[in-house]
Amino acid sequence: MSIIEVNHLYKQYQIAKRQEGLGGALRSLFHREYTTKMAVQDISFAVKQGEVVGYVGPNGAGKSTTIKMLTGILVPTSGDIRVNGVIPFKERQKNARQIGVVFGQRTQLWWDLPTIESFELLKQVFQISDQRYRQNMTTFSDILGLGEFLHTPVRQLSLGQRMRADIAASLLHDPVILFLDEPTIGLDVVAKERMRTIIKEINRERGVTVILTTHDMSDIEKLCKRMILIDNGRVIYDGELSKIKERFGKDRVLIVDLEGENSGFVIAGTEVIKQEGNRKWLRFNRDEVTASQLIHQISQKYEIKDLTIKDPEIDVIIRHIYEKGIGSQAGA
Repeated sequence: MSIIEVNHLYKQYQIAKRQEGLGGALRSLFHREYTTKMAVQDISFAVKQGEVVGYVGPNGAGKSTTIKMLTGILVPTSGDIRVNGVIPFKERQKNARQIGVVFGQRTQLWWDLPTIESFELLKQVFQISDQRYRQNMTTFSDILGLGEFLHTPVRQLSLGQRMRADIAASLLHDPVILFLDEPTIGLDVVAKERMRTIIKEINRERGVTVILTTHDMSDIEKLCKRMILIDNGRVIYDGELSKIKERFGKDRVLIVDLEGENSGFVIAGTEVIKQEGNRKWLRFNRDEVTASQLIHQISQKYEIKDLTIKDPEIDVIIRHIYEKGIGSQAGA
């Protein structure tokens, strides 16, 4: 059964035209002209309970607009949305009690208060029982390591600490769905990996459904089996991450270190895209030749010291799709 259902969703904005000069400014006071911008165009998808779904697209593609409609912040122009049976913009309070939201560039915590007081205020807002509040605080303190900064004012927290606190704040009331908008933005490598581990644990231990929007494709690759890709307000791909890699990631790179002299290095079915001394980078299409065949060819002519095979990175594949279109079958 689907916990989120989106059918033929549209969102358009009326944007006032700006007229030049003083005369234009005066005319616009009495007669203002507008242009229509379609932010979301006929988007449909469904998400099952317990899924972790990456919702991906370039800036201006309609990601944030969709999330704001799912959370009840924006009203759709047309179409149907149901979040756990609730129409978000019609039943905002009911919807708010069943979802958690984390925006990477904003906080839901009170800036000048100690972190623990923000949690206590949220306890009152969501009318969380004393017992459940204590249980959740104990759980999140263990998972998120909150103890080190619970009594520190929010404004003094590092970005990584604030993100952990925001995750806890969004889960205090036991939501069934968690919307994460750029949850690792600005974090260092260690903090990013910790945040990803936390999201996995929350999904596994609590069965929370997660919708993740991010420009960091490593987040998608490490957290999501499914990806919804949008561009210009439309869904252009909805499916398994592994499938899009199979379809668009046909080009692989074999990095080989050779012993001794290797001038005039040529291997059929490959393109030498880089070389540094005895190290060669060979690009090949996996549908035309296998890595084992290439290794056999090379070993017949040269002595191999070491080798590595690299698959195309997911961000390269996604960039290829944006530039060439979803219909392109060329390797990334």
